[in-house]
Amino acid sequence: MRAGTRDARAAFDERGDTMPETPTTSTAAVVAASELPETMRAAVYDGPGGPEVLRAAQVPRVLRLRDEVLVEVVAAGVNPLDVKTRAGRGVTPGITDYPAVLGLDFSGVVVQAPYAAHPLQPGDEVYGLLPFPRGTGSYAEFVSAPSLAVARKPASLGHVEAAAVPCAALTAWGMVVEVAKVHEGSRVLVHAGAGGVGHFAVQFAAYFGGHVTATASAENAAWLHSLGAHRVIDYRAERFDEVLDEVDVVIDLIGNVHADTGSRSLALLRPGGILVNAPTGSWPTMADEAAAAGVRASGFQVAGNAQTLAVIGRLIDSGDVTVHVSSVHPLEQAAEAHAAGETRRTRGKRVLRVREG
Repeated sequence: MRAGTRDARAAFDERGDTMPETPTTSTAAVVAASELPETMRAAVYDGPGGPEVLRAAQVPRVLRLRDEVLVEVVAAGVNPLDVKTRAGRGVTPGITDYPAVLGLDFSGVVVQAPYAAHPLQPGDEVYGLLPFPRGTGSYAEFVSAPSLAVARKPASLGHVEAAAVPCAALTAWGMVVEVAKVHEGSRVLVHAGAGGVGHFAVQFAAYFGGHVTATASAENAAWLHSLGAHRVIDYRAERFDEVLDEVDVVIDLIGNVHADTGSRSLALLRPGGILVNAPTGSWPTMADEAAAAGVRASGFQVAGNAQTLAVIGRLIDSGDVTVHVSSVHPLEQAAEAHAAGETRRTRGKRVLRVREG
């Protein structure tokens, strides 16, 4: 190996990345369209409504274009945004054609790659995040995903568990690490700590040295302590702002839709502290209230990022981060999964199993 290559590989290793081996020419990236089905099974809906509008159907199979990776889906995550969108909120304005297929995250097996030397090739097990509604969602047998939003599946997880990771974990990582920049000694309050995003936020904040307090129901307290929370406040028995001292960071997964949770959280922040809010549209006066209180506040929108997914995958494989799946539903029971999701009493994530694998 030449010295320059050795130096470059050492730099990759120090960053915790894996430098790719010299690619070899292969025809595996191209699977003839004739070898793939023309249609695919999917959970679709014909317009906004209750969970009952979801139904199983055969729809045209998605086509791989440009840099995209065609993946045969084994499992798909069920997210609050899916539930809101099906009900006519969320990203409904971006859906121009029905029947529509919901779904953001997935885990499955690559069927077609963009080109022969691409790092992901047919047969590779991957997980990722779709830019829905800019295309068909993941409640289907196939997805065509931007290659920069797809990473190798953590080896320690099955596809069902892996499908619960991308959207929730990338959201938590963006809020905790990229925006709030939690570090050793940061005093962090995570609202809804037992939910899909919340249980990752607790773990990431603890991993980076934060002193973490989570709000949750009493029955989730022991579990959240096991994930790294130093304190769990039962939101049904105590008002968090009456029992907590000043904090540096609030990870707000509720907004201001109930009991002025957001406004009360701003009052807990130290001067210069930051509140990061994920439920879009849940608190239209957030910026003005934060400015008046002399603290910072920001919303957050998740984006697919293969590099971050790879880092999260390494944390999962090392045992530093875990994922919790609360229930698994066959694709044909997407309506039942959505009905359960509307209760907002989920520990971790719900997942649709699209096929065995």
